[in-house]
Amino acid sequence: MSQLSWVLLGYRKAGTRPKAKRLHMLILTAFFLLFLAASAPSQAQQIREIRVAAAADLQPVLPVLAADYEKATGVKIAISFGSSGTLATQIINGAPIDLFLGADFVFPEKIVAAGLADSSAPTQYAKGTLVLWARKDSPLQPITLDTLVDKRVTSVAIANDQRAPYGRAAVMALQRMKMYDTVKPHLVIGENISQAAQFVQSGNAQLGFISLTAASTPQFKDSGTYVLVPKQTYAPILQCAVVMAKSEQKAAAHAFLDWILSPAVQARLPQMGLGPVR
Repeated sequence: MSQLSWVLLGYRKAGTRPKAKRLHMLILTAFFLLFLAASAPSQAQQIREIRVAAAADLQPVLPVLAADYEKATGVKIAISFGSSGTLATQIINGAPIDLFLGADFVFPEKIVAAGLADSSAPTQYAKGTLVLWARKDSPLQPITLDTLVDKRVTSVAIANDQRAPYGRAAVMALQRMKMYDTVKPHLVIGENISQAAQFVQSGNAQLGFISLTAASTPQFKDSGTYVLVPKQTYAPILQCAVVMAKSEQKAAAHAFLDWILSPAVQARLPQMGLGPVR
């Protein structure tokens, strides 16, 4: 029975006939209560979906984890992928996001500096690894890092180093290996690490600096091979996250991030191409 029905029934049982003005106010109050009840979402509705902006290197990883989380909790993870720099800019410009999973510390820190995060520092959730990849049918096989300066090389895919942490790592690695000047004329720039991987996997580039997350997928394992880029040649790729201060789903977003940081999930990351936090 509705709140309005209960209120009116109470007057009938009491055998009273409220004055018109009083009855009018009573009806307005009852309808106002009904309006609040109808317009206020339930707790289940509030956490039905979390909006996550995720770095492109997570494209092979996060949908799998999100599906497992939804199965376990009933909470849907709605994911938008892109370069960390592009996503950070969108968030600063007002994009409605609950959780930002970046590919480094720098771009999540920009969210903190803008006063948009609900914490004073980003939370690291994984470590990234850079690899050099080529198709199995490439005449450059078997590839090594020295293949980068092979005279037959005319195209090397790389993510935009201004927006994508993996692109920045690749440029740094080339510079420290004293290969940048030779390779620079052959660079094919992707918007993010996922696009760089598409370039080389499709044959539009002969070699590509891609994430180990992409190289670890069945598609890339079946069609190509990779070599690890020495980690001492680029700054550690510390993948960090922030929850938005104005999110209406802060508790749910933190719960999902805590789940990613749980020992069980962290133990799964290496098989997906990511390093655990500890």
